[in-house]
Amino acid sequence: MSENIKIVAQNKKAYHDYFVIEKYEAGIELFGTEVKSLRLGQVNLKDSFCKVYAGDMLALGVHISPYEKGNIFNKDPLRHKRLLLHKKEIMKLNGMLTRDGYSIIPLSIYFKGSKAKMEIGVCKGKKLYDKRESDAKRDAQRTIERASKGGLD
Repeated sequence: MSENIKIVAQNKKAYHDYFVIEKYEAGIELFGTEVKSLRLGQVNLKDSFCKVYAGDMLALGVHISPYEKGNIFNKDPLRHKRLLLHKKEIMKLNGMLTRDGYSIIPLSIYFKGSKAKMEIGVCKGKKLYDKRESDAKRDAQRTIERASKGGLD
């Protein structure tokens, strides 16, 4: 039984700036107008991160634009969104956060059926030479793909 998954937003900058070590799926606690705005794709994950506060995992810096027809029911676009994870997962992620150089970064937001989900990743920051190396690999892969497409004609 395959779930109907519709990707709303992806954080491509995270893959450029970090090595993604582990990925987790978390539900997001949202209000009605935020869900409607999310369905329209009005979300920005750039410069967002997660942290543990009082036993809850919070996503900070996730910008969900106010819904046009939401009037008084609209919430602050940059409010902290609570992520729904099991307590064991939160404690494990909190332990990883205390290690040097690790962060928890939102990678994507999507709808799984009718539920809004966020994919978060335990990430380690890349140094400048790591970024250059991954860019060089990507460029080499593009060159190989272009050459193979040209050879098929």
